[in-house]
Amino acid sequence: MSNNFSQITPEISELAALCEKNCKIDPTLYDKYNVKRGLRDLDGQGVLTGLTKISDIIAFKIVDGKRIPCEGKLYYRGIDIEDIVNGFISENRFGYEEVAYLLIFGKQPNAKELEAFNRILANYRTLPTSFVRDIIMKAPSQDMMNTLARSVLTMYSYDENADDISLPNVLRQLLQLTALFPLLSVYGYQAYCHYHDNKSLFIHPPRADLSTAENFLHILRPDSSYTELEAKILDVALVLHAEHGGGNNSTFTTHVVTSAGTDTYSTIAAAIGSLKGPRHGGANIKVVQMFEDMKKNIPDWTNESQVADYLIRILEKKAFDGSGLIYGMGHAVYSLSDPRAKILKSFVEKLSLEKGRTDEYKLYSLVERLAPEIISKRRSIYKGVSANVDFYSGFVYNMLDLPLQLYTPLFAIARIAGWAAHRLEEIANPSKIIRPAYKAVARRKKYIPLAER
Repeated sequence: MSNNFSQITPEISELAALCEKNCKIDPTLYDKYNVKRGLRDLDGQGVLTGLTKISDIIAFKIVDGKRIPCEGKLYYRGIDIEDIVNGFISENRFGYEEVAYLLIFGKQPNAKELEAFNRILANYRTLPTSFVRDIIMKAPSQDMMNTLARSVLTMYSYDENADDISLPNVLRQLLQLTALFPLLSVYGYQAYCHYHDNKSLFIHPPRADLSTAENFLHILRPDSSYTELEAKILDVALVLHAEHGGGNNSTFTTHVVTSAGTDTYSTIAAAIGSLKGPRHGGANIKVVQMFEDMKKNIPDWTNESQVADYLIRILEKKAFDGSGLIYGMGHAVYSLSDPRAKILKSFVEKLSLEKGRTDEYKLYSLVERLAPEIISKRRSIYKGVSANVDFYSGFVYNMLDLPLQLYTPLFAIARIAGWAAHRLEEIANPSKIIRPAYKAVARRKKYIPLAER
C-alpha cells in the first residue's frame, strides 16, 4: 500500500477548497424555491413520501386545527410499544424475536408460531464454512459498522440466488441476516481486538436455546456468563430499537435502494452505512462520552447549579466537544417525551442498583430534568425538547460493560427487523423508483476552450 493512500496531500487540500467554494449554495434559495431541506417542512415535520403499515409515531394532536405537542407514542403494527414490553416482561419472556415476527409478518405470533420462528432463526445462526477465517479475520476494521457492512456484502458471494428479489427469496435472505447480525458484529470486534490489541481470541458458537440478547452476551464475553437482568434489559433495548417509522434515515434508505430493484445484501449494506452516521445510530456513544467528561469536570454531581453550569457551557461550545449539543436531548419528531426513553429508564435504575452505579443514574436523571429548560431558554426551538432513547441506551450498554465499538452495531442488530419489514413492504407494493427532484440553481455559462481558460 502506498504511503500516500491515507494522506491528504497539499494538492488535495487545494482541490478540496475549490470543491467547497463551488459546492456552496445560497441558503436563501431554499426559501425562495420552497425546497424542503432534509425532506422536512420548516417546523421539522417529515414530508410525506409513502405509506406504511409497519409502525407509527405520535408526537402531537390536532386541536381546533392546531398541532398541539403530546406525550410521545410508538406503535408496532398498531400496537402500543409500552403494551408490548409490559406484555412479555409480565410473562417473564424475551421479546425481541416476538417483535421481529410482528414487524415482518404483520401479526402477533401464537406460541406455536413463535416457537417455529425461533427455530428458523436458530438454524440460520450458522455462518458459511471458513467465513470467520477468510472474511472477518482478514483486514479487520477499527469500525465495526464497516466490518458489518463488508460482511453483509460478502454474503452475496455465498448465496446462489443472491439476485432473486422474489418475496419468498428475499424473506429467506432477511431472516438469515437477522439471525447472523450478532455473530458478524461480535466476531468482527473480537478479530479486531486480537490483531490490533493483542487480546486473546474467543470465538463462541451461538446456542439454539438462547434468545438474541442472550446469544449476544454469550458470544461476546470470554466466560459466556451474564445475569438474567443483564439479558432482559438488553432484550428490551433491542425491542425499542427494532423499528421507528418509515422516515428515519436508514429505513428510508432501505426503501430507496429497494425501489431500484437491487439485491438484499446491497440494500442492507446501504442501510448500515446510513445508520453508522453519528446523527443517526452513533448518538449514544456521544452521550456516554459527554457524561464521562461531565463526571471529570463537575466536583459535586448532586449540585444542580454545577451541573447546570456545565450544560450551559456545552451550549456555548465551551465544554465537551465544542459542538454546542447536549447529546441525547431532543428528537426530530418527539417533543414532550420519547416513549422509548421512558420505557428504558424504568429498567435503568434496577441495573444501576445491581452494578452499584446509582450515583451515575441520579446524575443522568438530573441532566434529563435540567437540560430541556436550559435549552429552551438559550435556543430558538419550534417544539419541546426531551430525552431521547440514546440518552439512556448508552448508559445501559456502559453498565453492561459493552465496548463502545459495539454500540451502533447493537442498533443494527435490533433494526434489521424493521429494515426487513420495510424492504418486504416495498417489494409487495412495487412502484416507480424513488427519485426526489432537486432544483438546479447554477447560472448558465458558455463553454470555454481549454486553450482560453
